[in-house]
Amino acid sequence: MKAAVELLDGGATVPFIARYRKEATETLDDAQLRTIEERLRYLRELEDRRTAILESVREQGKLDEALEAQIRAADTKARLEDVYLPFKPKRRTKAQIAREAGLEPLAEGLLGDPTVEPLAAAAAFVDADKGVADPAAALEGARAILTERFSEDADLIGELRERMWTRGRLAAKVREGKEEAGAKFADYFDFTEGFTELPSHRVLAMLRGEKEEVLDLVLEPEEPAEGPSTYEGLIARRFGVADRGRSGDKWLGDTVRWAWRTRILVHLGIDLRTRLRTAAEDEAVRVFAANLRDLLLAAPAGTRATLGLDPGFRTGVKVAVVDATGKVVATDVIYPHVPQNKWDESLAKLARLAKEHEVELVAIGNGTASRETDKLAVELIGKHPELKLTKVMVSEAGASVYSASAFASQELPGLDVSLRGAVSIARRLQDPLAELVKIDPKSIGVGQYQHDLSEVKLSRSLDAVVEDCVNGVGVDVNTASAPLLSRVSGISGGLAENIVAHRDANGPFRSRKELKNVTRLGPKAYEQCAGFLRIRGGDDPLDGSSVHPEAYPVVRRMVKTAGSDVAALIGNTSVLRSLRADDFVDETFGLPTVTDILKELEKPGRDPRPAFRTAAFKEGVEKIGDLEPGMVLEGVVTNVAAFGAFVDVGVHQDGLVHVSAMSRNFVKDPREVVKPGDIVKVKVLDVDIPRKRISLTLRLDDEASTQGGAPKRERGERGRPPQQRRGRDQRAGGDRQAPPANGAMADALRRAGLLDPKKR
Repeated sequence: MKAAVELLDGGATVPFIARYRKEATETLDDAQLRTIEERLRYLRELEDRRTAILESVREQGKLDEALEAQIRAADTKARLEDVYLPFKPKRRTKAQIAREAGLEPLAEGLLGDPTVEPLAAAAAFVDADKGVADPAAALEGARAILTERFSEDADLIGELRERMWTRGRLAAKVREGKEEAGAKFADYFDFTEGFTELPSHRVLAMLRGEKEEVLDLVLEPEEPAEGPSTYEGLIARRFGVADRGRSGDKWLGDTVRWAWRTRILVHLGIDLRTRLRTAAEDEAVRVFAANLRDLLLAAPAGTRATLGLDPGFRTGVKVAVVDATGKVVATDVIYPHVPQNKWDESLAKLARLAKEHEVELVAIGNGTASRETDKLAVELIGKHPELKLTKVMVSEAGASVYSASAFASQELPGLDVSLRGAVSIARRLQDPLAELVKIDPKSIGVGQYQHDLSEVKLSRSLDAVVEDCVNGVGVDVNTASAPLLSRVSGISGGLAENIVAHRDANGPFRSRKELKNVTRLGPKAYEQCAGFLRIRGGDDPLDGSSVHPEAYPVVRRMVKTAGSDVAALIGNTSVLRSLRADDFVDETFGLPTVTDILKELEKPGRDPRPAFRTAAFKEGVEKIGDLEPGMVLEGVVTNVAAFGAFVDVGVHQDGLVHVSAMSRNFVKDPREVVKPGDIVKVKVLDVDIPRKRISLTLRLDDEASTQGGAPKRERGERGRPPQQRRGRDQRAGGDRQAPPANGAMADALRRAGLLDPKKR
């Protein structure tokens, strides 16, 4: 929509537009606006490239009306490059050398009149001074000219590319002698699947296997390369080449075959490899972003004093106690495990700290020695029931990154790096969002082959997720850290530092208006950020809500109609529901905004995150060797990939619930069933200790494997032959790990002129 584009171009952020400019955008949400933003970026890049190409061809003196129309009509980057290819400056080619030798008339003549005998015609072009030694050399030059022409026909290349994409296959073979070293890629040692059938994780796994020199990958058309090719037939038909027994037919047929196998197939292979990688990257980024969103919006334990434990053996268990506000009030290191085994002393220290600081929660990092430390916490709780402690296993992904960061040094000066991790573990239980924003999203550990993805594409997507999550929840301006504030709409890193500095120098903000006193926080920044910053217990009750200051006059009119004051109106459900939204609509604020205001007043500052819950790992199940097929366990979903979900059941190795084991019904997207942070009950189907693979199911009546092989699967693979299904069940060398636009999204894009109706 034009209004959305204008707002984005004017510096408005997606969260601000989605929340406070609904009338202008016809209530597009943040996901739709992000799609428009991405599409807009693509179209502008396309236009910039189009302008550069037009200028390049014009400078060459080759731009006529027909070519210009072709260039202007190109609606994708691929089509634009196809049209430009014959005019693209390139190093001196065999075809160019042949033209300089005067062989273009020979090529044109043979193509135009196949009755001519090639060798006889070529004899007239022999010229030693021009490098044409004999008729065979002349024909070689003519073939180079025609090969280039065939391979640079934009319409033909576009047709062949789409045919190969829809009918071609990716084949993988293990390199000789690499079977043992590349065992993690065993699922792809003999693998073939159609391009359009390949899910992102398989593409990325095979590309990584090729990069690590374990696999050889071949992009195949729908038929073997030997023998007559449909693709060669399409090329021949395009240029009027046919075998009718004429003198030049065989030579022309060989030229078509040469062009296909040495130039066009290679060119298409490069294009489709890029297309496969791009599509796989897009899906992997989408999965990563969705998982990150779920992790950031995980249930916060809230303002409760918490004891954080960063487990370790030789170096000890690092201990940090943070109060209800997240302030560090005590630290220590205990040595309950081997080699020192100071179990009782450690229990005593923890009990003392918990009692002294009125601790309610114990957060245990899930890394090395986590289950042993969990046992320590169990005994602590059992021996000291009066402390009323609750223990929770917490993902420590990224804690070490935070510990060594410049911000951690600034935030926790004088605190040893090893202890900062325990602080982070405790705080991320209190408020995952507030703590995790201090860490690079790529270090949080919820990606799928993230190190193989485009850095720019991944960072842009993850930054958008963090921004949407932070603004969706809202931020208490009087307690937020600079990294958290910097994710608020309209606030840069420098401005966030200025807000913290102003707060430190002048005390807590009493009203949103006081934000205008912050250095460099101008009218535009104030407009963008004010509605997302909360001031609790301030001078104006509305400052603790998501109602934007620009809409306060609407609330004042509501107050006047209700015959009360703002404080009395907020939270008064009966009075608020008696007010008609239509009565407060004016030329500035439409029905969507007024409706939002009424909902917000009913539950001001409402946290959209779920209620806090904990999972209980089974006693005696502490390592992968303790698992047995048939066990039913409680676990926490740590990651969701395109092929299933990973679940932490407390054995230091996540198990996989394959997408086919999630439901009796067909599941297209695992996120339809679970998301990171969910507490689930699973059954162990199979345990492969050498490969550290655990197969789980959410269907508790599934039959577990009684042998060492993989569990039986139901026919959820849609009848694919076995060689095309291999690789579905486990990731190969992967990291611990936006749907297509729906009808409404497509309609919105079309209204904005950002989607071609024919390309839906």
